[in-house]
Amino acid sequence: MPFQYNGETMSRTLSALAFALALGLPWPAPAQTPAAPKSPAVTRKSALDKATLEAWARHLLVMGPQIAVSISDPRPAPMPGFVEETLHASLGERAQDFVFYISRDGSQILQGTVWDVNLNPFKKDLDKLNTAFQPSLGTPGASVVLVEFSDFECPYCKEEAKMLRDNLLAAYPKQVRLYYKEFPLVSIHPWAKPAAIAGRCVFQQAAGAFWDYHDWIYAHQSEITAENLKEKVMEWAKTSKNIDTSQLGACVDGKATESAIDKNIAEAQALEIGGTPTLFVNGRRIPNAVDWPALRNIIDYEIEYQKTARNAGEDCGCETSLHLPGAPSAPAPAPLQIRK
Repeated sequence: MPFQYNGETMSRTLSALAFALALGLPWPAPAQTPAAPKSPAVTRKSALDKATLEAWARHLLVMGPQIAVSISDPRPAPMPGFVEETLHASLGERAQDFVFYISRDGSQILQGTVWDVNLNPFKKDLDKLNTAFQPSLGTPGASVVLVEFSDFECPYCKEEAKMLRDNLLAAYPKQVRLYYKEFPLVSIHPWAKPAAIAGRCVFQQAAGAFWDYHDWIYAHQSEITAENLKEKVMEWAKTSKNIDTSQLGACVDGKATESAIDKNIAEAQALEIGGTPTLFVNGRRIPNAVDWPALRNIIDYEIEYQKTARNAGEDCGCETSLHLPGAPSAPAPAPLQIRK
């Protein structure tokens, strides 16, 4: 509707305004729209703050105050735009590490495994496995290498040890090599480490006799205690043609091989092994005990795969030396390492 000017109405309004001003009366102010309330400022959390990350991770993993937590400083992550941090959780002698990848602005967290398609997917563990000067069975240069971390007092280790001894070399006389590495769980197995030290003393005297000791101690596991271990070991040693009992006794009493055991324990911890037995097949981790059909399936697969991949085992198949009859002999090879 078009605007119409009403002179009479305007005149009355002006007169009322003049009258109010003359008497000092207030004139009502025009109506105003109330301002919208201000939203409170939102504080953005950052996982790069260690306290924030700890609180978030405790909620995620259901970690109560009885669990001690420490967080590493940020380090470069394997993918761009992120940093890597390790949260270490411990309760007494038990511990576990959790790796988190945090965006550089601290707003996002990833957890999982990052793979490089150009590398063996087990390279990270292969790089940490050291088989030099370890008890072994099988063929040097085999395309499939098994590394077992075990504990002489562990009942599940006993079962896996028997499975391996009964089946492995019978099924694969030339294609595999098995290494034994001690990982005594000292917090729950009081005689596991002394037994490991004694086993290394045997190995130090006669490498082949180690496997006789290995089979004997697992077979008599239920009879052994922390108190009678040495007595039992010395009784066994008297039945071995290759062991000097007096030398073995001195080695055991002096803990002469403890440093070798400690190195294997440190290696197991670096690999974040959570229990025994743990087996690696060309770097593929198999935690806990595995039955023979399942293990055989993995080994068969690796034998075929390594025919073309040649990225694990002890025989990489990549030697390029030209062997000439008149060339000087090569020096003796160093102890074999697992191919990375």
